[in-house]
Amino acid sequence: MRHTWRWFGEHDVVALEEIEQAGAVGIVTALHHIDNGDVWSVEEIKKRKRQIATKHDGKRTSLHWDVVESLPVSEDIKKQDGDWRDHIANYKLSLENLAACGLETVCYNFMPILDWTRTDLAYRLPNNATCMRFDYIDFAAFDLHILKRDNASEAYSSEIVSEAKLRFDGWNEPHQKKLANNIVAGLPGANQSLTMNDIKALLATYADIDEQRLRDNLFAFLEEVIPTAERLGIRLCCHPDDPPFSLLGLPRIMSTEQDYAAMIKAVDSPANGITLCSGSLGAHTENDLPGMMKRLGSRVHFLHLRNVVLEENKTPGSFYEGEHLDGNTDMVALIDAILDEEVTRKAEGRADWEIPMRPDHGQDILDDLGRKAQPGYPAIGRLKGLAELRGVERALASVKGIS
Repeated sequence: MRHTWRWFGEHDVVALEEIEQAGAVGIVTALHHIDNGDVWSVEEIKKRKRQIATKHDGKRTSLHWDVVESLPVSEDIKKQDGDWRDHIANYKLSLENLAACGLETVCYNFMPILDWTRTDLAYRLPNNATCMRFDYIDFAAFDLHILKRDNASEAYSSEIVSEAKLRFDGWNEPHQKKLANNIVAGLPGANQSLTMNDIKALLATYADIDEQRLRDNLFAFLEEVIPTAERLGIRLCCHPDDPPFSLLGLPRIMSTEQDYAAMIKAVDSPANGITLCSGSLGAHTENDLPGMMKRLGSRVHFLHLRNVVLEENKTPGSFYEGEHLDGNTDMVALIDAILDEEVTRKAEGRADWEIPMRPDHGQDILDDLGRKAQPGYPAIGRLKGLAELRGVERALASVKGIS
């Protein structure tokens, strides 16, 4: 695996020098300041590459921009509404510009509105570390009693509705506001002031879009952009839903192995691939991550390795983000399958035999607790995760005789 690290640009509290110290060799980043649907220009791409190559003191780093995460798919494209045709044309042009600057791996997602959802961004663990958590009852209480979404009760069992009401009745106003802010953090415009009515208005734009229609729109998007990606030598890789089940009545179409198999079959090209996120997929009880890697590994272009601890064995359900080697996913078995895939690719002469991997998320530990990094992206917690993953990789490679 090629060890990479997500970096959010010059305002990231984790400096490039610290990323080098952590042992990563590649950077995963994006042009977050460019609006979804607009073109990524060669000038802006080269500017980000220069930033990655330069330390605070002006000296060169050893880092290389390996993966684009993400080149966003606009809501208009997902809905086939508004300026969606222009946005697809812009997406193709952005791919052209990325290829001209040497970028080959591009991650994206097709989640409606919600990029990710957690109810607690700093859940306190027994050892005093903190992590992100999704509490299904808390989320239901938000949906039913804070957002007050129309017909929301139809999405939950009577037992969940009752538990959510009891939970909500025990909260004061500051707690309600904090929960709402945590959930809104995964919405577009989260750096703005979104009211509950704003969120309802966003949800209303998907009122007539079910899973089949959204899936058809994904396949139509891929039919448009995959030929461009294939011609340019770019590998597109779709990130799974996070969490991998429906929320707020929105359709989810990239939550299971069956979803990915259908996507690959619909547009059968080496450029149409997978971001295998073991944390997102691991929150669904039906997903077997080592098995997915064995069966779909030839299309895995990017790896997010993290773990979640399921608090009950059901989907949907509550979970928190565990240590990288401890949780619902057998990380040793998954890395074993990854190494087997890399051996196969190398024997086939594939130039992309080494799969980029980043230690995804991490618990806030030690000095992380005062650093206040982007939720899920602490320095030391991810360094610990990378070290553990690297250790497993090195041990398995030694057993397999892989140099």
